[in-house]
Amino acid sequence: MDDQRAQLDWRDGHVPVSTRFDDPYFSIHDGLAETRHVFLAGNGLPERFGGDFHIMETGFGTGLNFLTAWEAWETAGARGSLRFTSFEAFPMTPADTARALGAFPALAPRAERLVAALEAGPGPHRFDDAVTLDIVQGDARETLPRHEGFADAWFLDGFAPARNPELWGDALMREVAAHTAPGGTLASYTAAGHVRRALAEAGLDVRRAPGYGRKRHMTLARKPD
Repeated sequence: MDDQRAQLDWRDGHVPVSTRFDDPYFSIHDGLAETRHVFLAGNGLPERFGGDFHIMETGFGTGLNFLTAWEAWETAGARGSLRFTSFEAFPMTPADTARALGAFPALAPRAERLVAALEAGPGPHRFDDAVTLDIVQGDARETLPRHEGFADAWFLDGFAPARNPELWGDALMREVAAHTAPGGTLASYTAAGHVRRALAEAGLDVRRAPGYGRKRHMTLARKPD
């Protein structure tokens, strides 16, 4: 099982860095602000929350994106339910997850509940009746094509395309588009040209937007109604 777990170094004692991909899991400047800018604002959230809203994600990582979405859902007083499905090949141990999320004290109560759920075993995990987390373990190139769900919003958050090209290939981008509901959106921190082209060729309306911090651009997309 160890070879299927994330292998980590720690920068400044609290920023996890994947030794497999030589890339940090979140911004060393302000990972929470980056998540809110890229994945929430990039998908028009929390304004679009409501009904049975489904977020899908490539790369669960530390769980920061899930916690940020959960917090935004509750803060907005959204009605209905929030389903969060994440595809992760190399999950962190619960202990490493707890250590990484310790960098975000504002999320501490939810982080503790997430870690407890991960320690309890495979999900889906349910929080506060309305929020459900399902972590699909394995190579997304194999697991996503078999998945039956459709996303109202996608968080594309794998490691950098240059370091983790498997998670950004044309075939997987087609699967992402195919698993997007009409009118659904997508956001990613990367503005790599081949990723944007692949998403456009898969039928999404793609554009660049201002990135976070030192990143000049990021990618946004929408599936036509």
